[in-house]
Amino acid sequence: MNKDITLLDGSIGQEILKRSGDKATPLWSTKVMMDKPTIVDDVHRSYFKSGATVATTNTYPVHYDRLKRVGLEDDRFKLWDIAVNSALSARNKHGYGKVAASIGPLIASYRPDICPPAAEAEKIYDEIISHLSLKTDIILIETMCSIDQAEGALRASEKIEKPVWIGFSVDDFDGSKLRSGENLKEIASILEKFTIEAVLINCSRPEVVTTAVEIVSSFNKKFGAYANGFTKITSGFLKDAPTVDALEERKDLSPENYLEFVMEWVELGASIVGGCCEVGPEHIKLIANKLKNTGYQIV
Repeated sequence: MNKDITLLDGSIGQEILKRSGDKATPLWSTKVMMDKPTIVDDVHRSYFKSGATVATTNTYPVHYDRLKRVGLEDDRFKLWDIAVNSALSARNKHGYGKVAASIGPLIASYRPDICPPAAEAEKIYDEIISHLSLKTDIILIETMCSIDQAEGALRASEKIEKPVWIGFSVDDFDGSKLRSGENLKEIASILEKFTIEAVLINCSRPEVVTTAVEIVSSFNKKFGAYANGFTKITSGFLKDAPTVDALEERKDLSPENYLEFVMEWVELGASIVGGCCEVGPEHIKLIANKLKNTGYQIV
């Protein structure tokens, strides 16, 4: 069994929003990053202090198409740089670790049905992936909910020389299926077609993540998982320009409870673990302590 584990951070956007005390908006954590950038710095430092070895940039929703809706598309390079520099600063002050460039879905999360087709999405992803790759260590494509959606981002990632990790989000109550309804096993075609260092399951309920991890463990790739702490993805969040207050945080997913799921994934062979929305520094700290006490090396 592999004893080296990469420990990701947890929620970035949600944690930033919580610490800001601001009301949720469709711009999510992007608005906080514009108005109160030091909060982003504090979040990254908190995760490194908790034991994480990767800082994920606050760029998940900072896409041209999302910024254009509110007239901020011309600020995209500035916002990308603020996010990357914040993660780099926290990593450098900590003394070690890697910075992963977060690349989220176009238009909206969990809505592969309205995402541009792969050939069109590739052109949009080209710019952000090219720019974020300049200073980061890893390209982390997150919350892909269909095979075509993943292909759009992966086409763009093939043009840069950085390791690529891709995270897929599965159905809230069936870990064998993507949110598109496609069988998770079918992503094997993507894994063969593109250069991917690791395949992950992310932003799904931890109960179904375990099923998904069992499936991706057969793909002969480095694999891992980081789940969310929502009760489910609600219909309200699937509307145009939603805000995160349309989602309900679970009350039964304490750091101790989440840890049990993470250790299941590690026992299945996962070598990359962490947290997604509603999983915070306390969760990561407990995971780090458990891994060390169980004989794993956090790398």
